Amino acid sequence: MTDPSPDRPAPRAVPLPGDPRPGPPPSAPAGARPVEAVRASVERAVAGLDAVAGRPVAEHVAAFEAVHAALGEALAAGGPSGDQPDGR
Repeated sequence: MTDPSPDRPAPRAVPLPGDPRPGPPPSAPAGARPVEAVRASVERAVAGLDAVAGRPVAEHVAAFEAVHAALGEALAAGGPSGDQPDGR
């Protein structure tokens, strides 16, 4: 390995965009729902798919739309005011 010199300074440890090294975890916004509560809401929504196989095909679209809406509500409810976790 070559020693640093005035013509060749030592490399600096500068994180690059998209650096895969872990950093501090992002902080949750104040009042955000706990992950367990969101997970429970998602599991309830997905449970609506259990009965789809026994329903007539004509009812499948309505069942999928209901599950889609429930998932959207569960994931969008980042806090008590309905703010999404990423602040949108």
